[in-house]
Amino acid sequence: MIELDEQQQQARDWFESLRDRICAAFEGIERGAGSDAAFGYTQWDRTDADGGPGGGGVRGLMRGRVFEKVGVNVSTVAGRFSEEFAPTVHGAGEDPHFFATGISLVAHMANPHVPAVHMNTRFLATTKRWFGGGADLNPPIPYDQDTADFHARLRAACAAHDQTFYERFRKWADDYFYIPHRGVHRGVGGIFYDHLEGPFDASFAFTREVGEALLDIFPKLVRRRMETPFTDEDKARQLEWRGRYAEFNLIYDRGTSFGLRTGGNVDAILMSLPPEATWR
Repeated sequence: MIELDEQQQQARDWFESLRDRICAAFEGIERGAGSDAAFGYTQWDRTDADGGPGGGGVRGLMRGRVFEKVGVNVSTVAGRFSEEFAPTVHGAGEDPHFFATGISLVAHMANPHVPAVHMNTRFLATTKRWFGGGADLNPPIPYDQDTADFHARLRAACAAHDQTFYERFRKWADDYFYIPHRGVHRGVGGIFYDHLEGPFDASFAFTREVGEALLDIFPKLVRRRMETPFTDEDKARQLEWRGRYAEFNLIYDRGTSFGLRTGGNVDAILMSLPPEATWR
């Protein structure tokens, strides 16, 4: 059991409460579709490289009629970065000790007309303390209305805290969620931010706003599209798009790299991969 200070405990408690509400909302969608699917939870523990307690987390996973595969994970870990990895992490160059807590969500949908979604928010402490994360929409078959509504909700979340956030973080997402070797973006964007230091209370409040925005808008998009008829061609398009998604997560995603290089739970880290994909 790792010891947490007040800020670390507040962040962990929030991520766990958000997980519980998101999972309840997604299970409610499944019940509305006539499915009894529910999240199964797997706890995992981490031992730090020096043999001390390193924290752990809980992986929540559901497979249902609407959500072909959705994972909602919360992890809280601490320890020491390797000498090679420490200089690449904000504030860890002088002292490799770290603390990290966060929530990660990836939903792959059964109906190709329903967009997949990703959301991650986190709090890290090295010699510096900061929040990071974001949310982005990943439709195999994009709809302008869904894209506009998703971005409008994120724009409102940003505007409640800083009028410059949305344009800055939207562009950051566009730059980050790009697959250079394919020359395409992973989806239709969203927001991405990192190293949000500032006063803890303000940065924490914004991070909570991002989580609330996702919980508000995504279930509406799912219900809008989940009964849309689809063809074999639509499904083939979804599976090929998922291949691009997998390529990004395995090659470029920072969260995947961070988890694997800090001794995280492999099943939880690779939860983001789709259940099925094709490469032509």
